[in-house]
Amino acid sequence: MKILIVNPIIYTSETRDIKKVDTIKDTMIYDLCLGFKSLGIDVTLAACEDFRPAANEDYPFEIIWLKAKLKKLCPVNSLPFCPDIRRVISQNKYDLIITSEIFSLNSLMLVLKSRKNLIVWHELAKHNRIFKGIASRVWYGVIARMFFRKALVVPRSAEAKAFISKYCKNVTDEIIDHGVNLEKFTPEEKKQKQFAVSSQLISRKQIDKIISAFCDFINTYDSEYKLCIMGDGDEKDNLIRQVQKLGISDSVIFTGKLNHAKLTQILKNSQAMLVYTQQDNNMVSIVESIAVGTPVVTTSVPYNASYIRNNMLGIVDDNWDKEALKQIISTDLYIKNCFDYRQSLSTESKADTFLKIYNHEKQRKR
Repeated sequence: MKILIVNPIIYTSETRDIKKVDTIKDTMIYDLCLGFKSLGIDVTLAACEDFRPAANEDYPFEIIWLKAKLKKLCPVNSLPFCPDIRRVISQNKYDLIITSEIFSLNSLMLVLKSRKNLIVWHELAKHNRIFKGIASRVWYGVIARMFFRKALVVPRSAEAKAFISKYCKNVTDEIIDHGVNLEKFTPEEKKQKQFAVSSQLISRKQIDKIISAFCDFINTYDSEYKLCIMGDGDEKDNLIRQVQKLGISDSVIFTGKLNHAKLTQILKNSQAMLVYTQQDNNMVSIVESIAVGTPVVTTSVPYNASYIRNNMLGIVDDNWDKEALKQIISTDLYIKNCFDYRQSLSTESKADTFLKIYNHEKQRKR
């Protein structure tokens, strides 16, 4: 079986100026391709050329790098336009094509040319703010209803399902969240006296609120705890000044951006991963934390929050504080639940669910 995965944006970039990384082997979509390959599938990834890593890499599956066009009108970091995808599917025969997002020019080209063997893997649960939200409302209200009406849509969260069901009729009840390579993310049951943050250091992530809550926690409950902040961004200097002003420099460690091996080691040894984001979709870092047996303290903003709450994989509270940190360390229940839940997060499990949906749809159309 041959599968094409069309995912132009391999990793998040806050700006149109895509910062080159040394490797894409720590990205969610790379691991999903490995998940398909482990099931004996001939998988190909189509991605935007702007996200090609700086270093030369060898991959166990084919990657087709697509050139983005009309970059001023179609920002590469949010709405890349890669017209060569039409040539790719014309010159190759794929049993199944999986494309990311309904609000995508690439998905539109695919649905017009190859609707019968297409799955749209949809993440967004609200209107995109590009062009002040007008483009998104027109796209979903007109384009989606006209051209994606019969396309098979697989949502990535309950929120995404509720949103896209307003515009598309063929939406599966089955939800496929981001997966994780469990061979890379091995769990640790015994935790150290530390909390972890794995995030870009930018304003919408509200790392300052995490630091304030942690400061209150160590001043009230346990001064031996450390906070490991893994990541980089334009708010880093402000956050360092905040830590110094609070007098907790000895308790807060700024590691900078780490490779996945070092990041995972810190994450797996932490009591919890802390999230205070104002705006996010499905957060891969949350999936990775649960996979290593580390519960999450988060706002309700990430779409992952619903299954964190439902499966007691951590604490969901839009205004969490020192009391949430005390609660998360007071019992082993959250850690145990993460251990029990982690197998369902594997990329092999996600790939297998895609195949079951594809086979069920194929039989239904017979």
